[in-house]
Amino acid sequence: MWLTRILSSLFFLACTVVSIPLAFDVGGRACGLAFSLSLASFYFFYSILRLATPSRSCFRRLLVNLVATTQWIILPSLLIWSLNRFSVEPTDTRGWVERTFSGKRATDTSLSQWILGPDGLAETATVGVWDKFLTWSTPVFQLSEGFCSLLVIQAAGQVTRWLVNRSGKSDSWMIGLLVMSASIISSSVYFLWRVTQFPEISNVDATLIGMAITCVVFVCAWGIGSGKGNPVESSLLFAYIVLCIYQIFTDYQPSNPIDPPPPSEAADFPPFPPIVMASYTTLIQALSTLPSAIHAIFSFIVAALSTITPSVIISLAYRLFVLYASTRIIPAVRESGARALSQEPSLEDSDGANRILGILSWFSPSILIAVYTSLLMQHFATTSNGENGDWWVSQGGDVGNNLWRWINVAGTMALYALELHLSKEDLDGGVTGHWKSD
Repeated sequence: MWLTRILSSLFFLACTVVSIPLAFDVGGRACGLAFSLSLASFYFFYSILRLATPSRSCFRRLLVNLVATTQWIILPSLLIWSLNRFSVEPTDTRGWVERTFSGKRATDTSLSQWILGPDGLAETATVGVWDKFLTWSTPVFQLSEGFCSLLVIQAAGQVTRWLVNRSGKSDSWMIGLLVMSASIISSSVYFLWRVTQFPEISNVDATLIGMAITCVVFVCAWGIGSGKGNPVESSLLFAYIVLCIYQIFTDYQPSNPIDPPPPSEAADFPPFPPIVMASYTTLIQALSTLPSAIHAIFSFIVAALSTITPSVIISLAYRLFVLYASTRIIPAVRESGARALSQEPSLEDSDGANRILGILSWFSPSILIAVYTSLLMQHFATTSNGENGDWWVSQGGDVGNNLWRWINVAGTMALYALELHLSKEDLDGGVTGHWKSD
């Protein structure tokens, strides 16, 4: 059973990561939004079906297993339907409201076209609402990332404080943690130096970067000097601020393309022994005899992976990590102690906050799709100012800005400074207060 769940989760992640940007790239903005909405709706109703299925109901449990099995077919079918339905952009840019109340409905040949046609009532009520929801949810996702990152940083600080003060090998832990903190700060400084080398940095951007780095250095030094923080917390906070700055000013691609090296002259002797070269030649000939369908599938996979932006994948992985970690840290801080770090949130918990976390964990596939689509839209909007971003604006997308990312940077540092101001210098935190020490 656990192997089936792991394979199903890996399949879901792979399909989500590959298919949604492929729909945006091939079919356009409306196609990507429609596919994302259909995918989120499918997993939303699937989660409701799982919640409504008691353990004693054999029929509904069989239905849940049937739906989980058929997702291998449903997901590609939804992608094909979205590409077929929304890949052609409508020539009339007016919405259904303008076409209805302006008295110019001559382009709609029938009532069904006005309701079900391109940019009609049904599309506006579904894809349009989904678009607005993702647009207005971007600040929520961004600020939630900062808050959850701060929870993870403080939990890591409490665990390392307990290791140094209560464990038997405190000196070894102290030296090891200091080396780790120094490594984190050194890596962060390197990426901060890379940011300063980007040609698109303006005077205003340089001023904001200087203010952010000055504030985070001051807050980290205050935490270490007052004893309310430690080097691990300070290094992680500094690394997160640098990560936010790096996300603002780069797409994780080199700013100046590196010219390929000139081809070297052929050597007089083969680079490998003859038996290896003969095996390699045999393998190439065997691959060339494969059917053309396999070559087409391989080319399709390569093209799909080329649409995935590394910055979006890294942001998604980090955001999912801190959101998942916060669902374990919040119950530990509230009442359960360290035992909650190894327990899944449950709907049967007596605490209201833990029940909310349990509900969010049940609907995590739909939340993941919404977060990923929001990151993709934010990426497309940010790159719409470049040479290749006109297609996003021409299809109704907004020109992006980094206002909420800067607000997240300032809010995270302000919240950590407030925590330092209100907290007391103690050895036991909310996570480690329930741990036993001999």
